[in-house]
Amino acid sequence: MFDGLMRSVQVLNADAVIVSVLSDEFRYRILKRLEANPESSQRELAKELGVSVGKINYGLRALVDLGLIKATNFVNSRNKPGYIYMLTPKGMQAKARTAVRFFRQKLAEYEAIQAELRELRREMKELDRGATRGEDA
Repeated sequence: MFDGLMRSVQVLNADAVIVSVLSDEFRYRILKRLEANPESSQRELAKELGVSVGKINYGLRALVDLGLIKATNFVNSRNKPGYIYMLTPKGMQAKARTAVRFFRQKLAEYEAIQAELRELRREMKELDRGATRGEDA
């Protein structure tokens, strides 16, 4: 029982470190891209995610240090060295947890925007009613 509790604490600590280094959105998007295309270069990832190569490099190092991805050297078709970034089992679990958090965050943002739009529609209807009665807005 104690071992299971310690593993849970370690997972929570690792998640806390990751959260402090990378946002849920960035972490989710990079893990998703690497899972789909492990041979992506840092430059390709940076372009796809709309961030600098430096941020990708920093993020990949953090994910490697945390054991979420494994970087393996290879030689590509142009005889240039590169890396294959494979998600580890721990990385797959982190991706799933991150996907849930990211989904909840985006859903909350969506619901807040919907509420704001309802309020704006209500205000617009009031303004329209006032304008049709000849009131100054």
